[in-house]
Amino acid sequence: MSAHGTEPCRLRWVDVTIPVAPGMTVWPGDPAVSLEPDTRIAGGDGSNTSILRLGTHAGTHVDAPWHFEDGGKRLHEVDPARFFGPAELRESLVNRHLSAADLGPAPLPSRLLIRTRNTEIPVNGPFREDYIALAPDAAQRLVDEGVQLVGVDYLSVAPFKQPGQDTHHILLQHDVLIVEGLVLGGIPTGPLAFVALPLALVGADGAPCRAFVGLERRDE
Repeated sequence: MSAHGTEPCRLRWVDVTIPVAPGMTVWPGDPAVSLEPDTRIAGGDGSNTSILRLGTHAGTHVDAPWHFEDGGKRLHEVDPARFFGPAELRESLVNRHLSAADLGPAPLPSRLLIRTRNTEIPVNGPFREDYIALAPDAAQRLVDEGVQLVGVDYLSVAPFKQPGQDTHHILLQHDVLIVEGLVLGGIPTGPLAFVALPLALVGADGAPCRAFVGLERRDE
């Protein structure tokens, strides 16, 4: 069912994933993404295969609690029901990190996607330290209002080099699943369906994922 109660077949699915490709923006210090040839038919091999190298937090990805909480759940321990269901996209275009008030009126939905000015940043350009993120009071509001998943439009939900990493700790200590690196430009605000399926990595702190939003068709 969609956020509007319509059948899944009536949804138009939009990919909101950063394409995985060499040259994509990565977090400072993370390995660059590479896709290298392994075997090639043109070289006499029986098939074409490649070797992919990337970090667990490359591109559009999920943060498991263990990413910042040593006793937190690893990715395979997260309830998969968190990865899909009704959501809401809200927009805040302030030129600073988002406070609790910037998230919009209460109540917040159980899955909240947030579009900011980050949407204007190219996904294959230099890393931007001045991206918009969530201040600790915004993270605390998510916890207080029962948000189970939050999705943001840059590579981190927290400000760059945030002292103490309060934003991550507040969210992950309370098992709020974090999806970072969503491509939300052009998506209408309001209720929608959301799917973010990370790689099924066992024991991982996070993983790249493929993410989609489902919008109600207006042509039927």
